[in-house]
Amino acid sequence: MKDLKNRGMLDDTLVIWGGEFGRTNYCQGTLRKDNFGRDHHGRCFSFWMAGGGAKGGTVVGRTDDYGYNVVEESVHVHDFHATLLHLLGIDHERLTFKYQGRYFRLTDVHGKVIQNALA
Repeated sequence: MKDLKNRGMLDDTLVIWGGEFGRTNYCQGTLRKDNFGRDHHGRCFSFWMAGGGAKGGTVVGRTDDYGYNVVEESVHVHDFHATLLHLLGIDHERLTFKYQGRYFRLTDVHGKVIQNALA
């Protein structure tokens, strides 16, 4: 990140970090000294973006204290994809591919650009 910023490339480079699912602060099963915390969770996930038009220092959404449910500003994966495509200069509603005679979108019939995540 420092290298991109120092070279003036961060404005034109979108950096994204994330996972395929969220992580909880607990585990399933018996809690032992060698078995605790960080279980997989499909309801919540975290992504981190920098540069490329993403608004620095912005947090969108919040989970409960257990990382189990979204309690504020839920972001659907379609909304994330719409925002990502927007930052890449692509209109998610016009990006389609034909499959079995029907045109499909990555965001299906959903997806809204998360405006407060944009610089």
